[in-house]
Amino acid sequence: MSNLGKRNAGFIDLTSDDENPTPHRKQARASINQPSGSQPRSSQSLNGRGSWADPDEEDEVLDLSQDADEGSGWTCVGAIDGKIVGVRYYNGYATPGEQVMIRREPSNPYDSNAIRVNNVHDTQIGHLPRNIASKLAPYMDSRTIVMEGVIAGEKATFDCPILLKVFGPAEPIARAQLEARMKADKVPLKKRNIAAPKKPVQYQPPPKKQTGYSGSSQPSNSQTSSQPMSQPEPPIELSIRDLADNSERFNPREAAKIVEAWGAGESALAKMPRANQPIGLKSILLPYQRQGLAWMLEKENPVLPAVGSKDIVQLWKRVDKNNFQNIATNYKTPIAPTLSRGGILADDMGLGKTLQVISTILEGGPGTTLIVAPVGVMSNWSSQIERHVKKENALKVLMYHGSSRKRLTQQEFAEYDVVVTSYGLVGSECMPKGSKSSPVKTPTKDGLFSINWRRVVLDEGHQIRNAATRYAVATTNLLATSKWILTGTPIVNTIKDLHSMIKYMGITGGLERMELFNSILTRPLAAEDPNAELILQSFMRTMCLRRRKDMAFVDLKLPEKSEYVHHIAFRNDEREKYEAIESEAKGMVKIFNEQPYKKGLNVYRHLLEILLRLRQVCNHWKLCEKRVTDLMAFLESDGAVALTKENRAALQAVLQLSIDSQEECSICLEDLHNPVITACKHAFGQECIERTIELQHKCPMCRAELVDKDCLVHAAVEEKVAEDPEIDVNTKSSKTEALMSILTASRRDSKSKVVIFSQWTSFLNIIQHQLNEANMKFARIDGTMPAHVRDAGMSALENDPNCRILLASLSACSVGLNLVAADTVILADSWWAPAIEDQAVDRVHRLGQTRPCTVWRLVMEDSIEERVLAIQAEKRKLVGKAFQEKAKGGKAKTTGMSDIMKLLA
Repeated sequence: MSNLGKRNAGFIDLTSDDENPTPHRKQARASINQPSGSQPRSSQSLNGRGSWADPDEEDEVLDLSQDADEGSGWTCVGAIDGKIVGVRYYNGYATPGEQVMIRREPSNPYDSNAIRVNNVHDTQIGHLPRNIASKLAPYMDSRTIVMEGVIAGEKATFDCPILLKVFGPAEPIARAQLEARMKADKVPLKKRNIAAPKKPVQYQPPPKKQTGYSGSSQPSNSQTSSQPMSQPEPPIELSIRDLADNSERFNPREAAKIVEAWGAGESALAKMPRANQPIGLKSILLPYQRQGLAWMLEKENPVLPAVGSKDIVQLWKRVDKNNFQNIATNYKTPIAPTLSRGGILADDMGLGKTLQVISTILEGGPGTTLIVAPVGVMSNWSSQIERHVKKENALKVLMYHGSSRKRLTQQEFAEYDVVVTSYGLVGSECMPKGSKSSPVKTPTKDGLFSINWRRVVLDEGHQIRNAATRYAVATTNLLATSKWILTGTPIVNTIKDLHSMIKYMGITGGLERMELFNSILTRPLAAEDPNAELILQSFMRTMCLRRRKDMAFVDLKLPEKSEYVHHIAFRNDEREKYEAIESEAKGMVKIFNEQPYKKGLNVYRHLLEILLRLRQVCNHWKLCEKRVTDLMAFLESDGAVALTKENRAALQAVLQLSIDSQEECSICLEDLHNPVITACKHAFGQECIERTIELQHKCPMCRAELVDKDCLVHAAVEEKVAEDPEIDVNTKSSKTEALMSILTASRRDSKSKVVIFSQWTSFLNIIQHQLNEANMKFARIDGTMPAHVRDAGMSALENDPNCRILLASLSACSVGLNLVAADTVILADSWWAPAIEDQAVDRVHRLGQTRPCTVWRLVMEDSIEERVLAIQAEKRKLVGKAFQEKAKGGKAKTTGMSDIMKLLA
């Protein structure tokens, strides 16, 4: 039955091997002890909500060989000209030049040092010889090295030649130690001319203009450490033009210069064919949206290259009449490869991704579409469908969510054109409570996994960026003809974010295997290998469509947006505090370099705390005043501590450090969800660690006994702003004074409204006190507020002419809000993820905005904040290479030791 003709249209509300054993913060991933007699759960990991996730088919092989880092932490230390033996016993086959996977096989009954070699299909080809395996196995087991393999010649009767690339740590001292050990162990390592990762270009602020303004309320040399900060000089009144003249003009989307020939540039996007206006659509599509519709319909019906064609489709080329070859892995096959149907629609926020999907549903033929969305935007889909589709062609929509919902069968789902559900529900139906490991076997009797959907659409699809999480495993297991991802930020963390999307979409040829993805893209991209860049761009050009608001052919006619980095000088007393903390940090780095294996976790944690304090002191020294001075001694104490009142407070301080540093749960590798800390001082997501306690009663990080859930300590409840007695309204910092100067200047335009973003609610508290002191009316939104309070704040900004300032928590307000009532954005501190900052800005500069917009990034001179900008630029460059644009970028993890050293350089 046609999607345009279904009856009773309306809305109804039923309210083997682990390919990515990624360690947490350069440590081995949390391990889980197995019951005696059971197979190793090498391919299983606790997901983010307390259920087991098993994304792979095999359980029996423990994979210890794979890259646990983003790529920048490893460098090639040499290669081994070797061979694969025992090939006559296995069915695996690979052609010369093909990438293969190197796996440890400790459970092998004949050789505990066994190292096996698998092809792209994960079929075993053979083993490495015993003599070389015995030398390499200890290094692989300890994750000291990562191995890659390429078939070096034709497979013979008894063996097959292979080139083994060996990767070790990039840190010079650790690398030298590794090379010395391997030489002593007589590992037959040969030096190869393989480039190490190049040093990123460092961000250099422009020379400061000599205007006498330092960003504080007075010239930078007029404030000394002996001056009382409670009696500042009267601020100098400056105009917006004065402030702009003293700031660096900044456009984050132009942080990299990429050669246009590498990808689909703006001119190619502008020439894309357009589909006809859908008959059933009430709204008139803009030209670029009709192009998007044509592209989506084409991607739902892909075709392999014809004989004689030089086209490359999803990295597959036709080499002759009978054979296809994957250009990434060099895998060659006479069997026509399966092509993925769908892709990634990665248009900028506000370009109408939802409308293009609705058009595809109307034009894409019969069948039921499943929309998976965050709970907060589920209702947007039903309202947008109702708004944009003609009544005579109305789609029948089901809101499938809530604990009281009825589990429907395949036949019942088929009665609807569109079913809207949440990520959490997909995850719980894939791995219901009580299931110990694997996802449900599909198709199921009822529920979301009972039907082969016409298409599955993931809204905010970057939520599946970690392939080991429950969301990624669950959505990948959904049955569908076509699979789509909608996201403005497909690369949030690292290039590895794409791996999960490749698995979800069903891309074939080898990149769906994490080992091969790392060896073909992750590590070569870190080394700026042009071949890897070409492969990445070829994939993105085929499978991803991305248009930006500033492209001429898009022509949204948005008002101009000006972005500035506003450099602020420390006062002398602030500089003293900053340098004292920085000196401590550099001392810790020295200790780590000299003794990298001695108490590495404690050194690392202490460095995290110092980095956090360095960033906080850039905002206001009061944020560091409550620092726990004996935190290091507490961390170094062995084992679990008794949960006394004092120890609970200390544990809460350690947990808050993990939260403020944006740590991940070391079980599921997602952001800390409902964060808790154990008596043995390890932070986890609550659901993950509670599930672990049920299974084994031990900490997966240190094996300390965890009897029950009572050994978990929750984060301290933040005091309400009105009850915070510690903030002195007369205490100001250079940054708050610069911020107040911008606010004062902006208020000269009676229609101008400002949104101030910070990642720390404690800093918002300080700003709030100063706004009260200055009699400036404001609203506030942060993650601690209930929905109705947030709605009231939004309403005040939009409708109250006297409320001209919104204080906003960056993490809570970077998505899901329309802030076009404002025209000025102040980013009070730099976030590790530039994509989050960009999304926050786009809440103001979007469709519906009628006024020119100004963005201020407040950055302290000669501080860690300037180095954060350098890391942001590096990540933006990576995304630019993927999309062939001067683009937004990804999150720069600062929790690896190499990144910490870069920040403290």
